[in-house]
Amino acid sequence: MNYRPIRAPALLSPPNTQAVLLAPVPQSQKVPIAQPPYDFQTPTKKIHSPEDITKFHSSFSGCNFLGFVVALSESIRGHKISDPCPESETIKTIGSILQEMIDWVDEIPPVQQSSRYGNLAFRDWQLRLSQSEEFMRRILPENLSEASMEIFSYFLDSFGNSQRIDYGTGHETNFAAWLYCLARLGLITEEDYQAVVSRVFVKYLELMRMLQLVYCLEPAGSHGVWGLDDYHFLPFIFGSSQLIDHKYMKPKSIHNQDILDNFSHEYMYLSCVAFVKKVKKGILAEHSPMIDDISGVPNWNKVNSGMLKMYKAEVLEKVPIMQHFLFGSLIKW
Repeated sequence: MNYRPIRAPALLSPPNTQAVLLAPVPQSQKVPIAQPPYDFQTPTKKIHSPEDITKFHSSFSGCNFLGFVVALSESIRGHKISDPCPESETIKTIGSILQEMIDWVDEIPPVQQSSRYGNLAFRDWQLRLSQSEEFMRRILPENLSEASMEIFSYFLDSFGNSQRIDYGTGHETNFAAWLYCLARLGLITEEDYQAVVSRVFVKYLELMRMLQLVYCLEPAGSHGVWGLDDYHFLPFIFGSSQLIDHKYMKPKSIHNQDILDNFSHEYMYLSCVAFVKKVKKGILAEHSPMIDDISGVPNWNKVNSGMLKMYKAEVLEKVPIMQHFLFGSLIKW
């Protein structure tokens, strides 16, 4: 059987760079804790048009969610992944849940099939995920147990799509939204943010790369050669923040293989570049011109602010991605 891509071809147009450059840099915001009486509900999709996107970004929810991502980025600024940081019970519990999901991959090996992309065993992995709402109960205290129905929907949508056997920045954004919901419930505090990035998000990235490689996930709505990466965006934001004011490593250091080999376990940006080079053959400038262009930016501060603007424009303002985003009582429409 010849493999046919399940989705439309990648968008082979460069992003509207001028508009992105002129946009203001998103600023960090404090996340307000939801107060009782609660009105937890199964969240639903609300975005169907560019007008809906505009409404979302001018709303408190839209601004605050992006502000949370910026605050996470700032929390890891100048820190290596292994740097010590406070680790609350919530952080440890999420880490152990993600590790459990990594272990499932060994228990659900890929099946033999002729098509290169989209291994059908991923559906079995996803089936197990869909039956794991008890993970939420491990995190939620008794008085917030009702929140499970709401936050589990975000969690379920964080690890790819079982029908299309794909994964992309929309799923990654759902994971950030799930973490944001935990912050709204007061279960993740600002003190936890560094660990959210260096312990939780790094673990999530490890899991997602494993799923991408083992089950050959399709890139969901990839920008093809104009994308940063076929699957991820947030680690480029967090990773560029880590390297701000680094004494030796500059944006152009990504072309030094020794640096990638020796430091990618400590710096997310380098690990992203190393991963792209591992899965794509040929010259970086040809298969990843965006990453190559960014390496010419003079400092990491500029890279980081550019990444934040680009995330808003290329992910959070795109209807095909955000039409799957969910709204309930914690992220209100």
